[in-house]
Amino acid sequence: MLFRSLQVHTLALMLFQEGGAVSFDLLSMWGAMEWPAKSVVITMLIMSIWSFGVMFDRLIAFNGARGQSRQLVPAVAGALREGKLDEAIKIAERFPKSHLAKVMASGLLEFQAHAKSSEISGEQIEASQRALERAEAIVHAELKRGISTLATIASSAPFVGLLGTVVGIINAFKGIAAEKSTGLASVAGGISEALVTTAIGLLVAIPAVWMFNYFSNRVEAFDVEMANSSSELIDYFIKRTQGARK
Repeated sequence: MLFRSLQVHTLALMLFQEGGAVSFDLLSMWGAMEWPAKSVVITMLIMSIWSFGVMFDRLIAFNGARGQSRQLVPAVAGALREGKLDEAIKIAERFPKSHLAKVMASGLLEFQAHAKSSEISGEQIEASQRALERAEAIVHAELKRGISTLATIASSAPFVGLLGTVVGIINAFKGIAAEKSTGLASVAGGISEALVTTAIGLLVAIPAVWMFNYFSNRVEAFDVEMANSSSELIDYFIKRTQGARK
């Protein structure tokens, strides 16, 4: 057993010495890559830049919506308690980044159009409710803009990296055939291509998966807030209508 182990280690040493020194810095590996592997790397670089662009865009939009909504809600609630419908609409229009402001403004404008009539019917309340639902759907679509791109990148980046892996292995076998040698130098270029493209694919996919889940959870939270605000507005419209009839 000891003799066989020595034989294996001696053979490995001979293969390494036969291949000579091999450089594994990034620039050397990039220079040694064939054009298919370089195309894979460039594709994943574009995917990474795109995904980070979506991440920053959504972070700015969500933080802006959260910040403005915290200022909006108490201001609108105060105006509605005093019966100042026009003032509540003006307040909502001053916070364009708020997801709640867009929903509230739509419902309040619809209700205001009917409030000018002598009597508000149940159908007019339902019209206000439909306006709120339409606004919710529009804002939901705006909030989700670009998030599906993260899901696409997260699911496809590992496969693009795998394509680079296959190309690298093919180049490794081509190196063996060309040099008629199994030394390290003959396969190092292809193996490095395979490993680098796989690693890049994972580096692109992992942040995209994390941020997709994070943004999806935040959109769900925003949906709940919009639904609650719409329900409270409808209750306000009903109470105001009943008060006007008395």
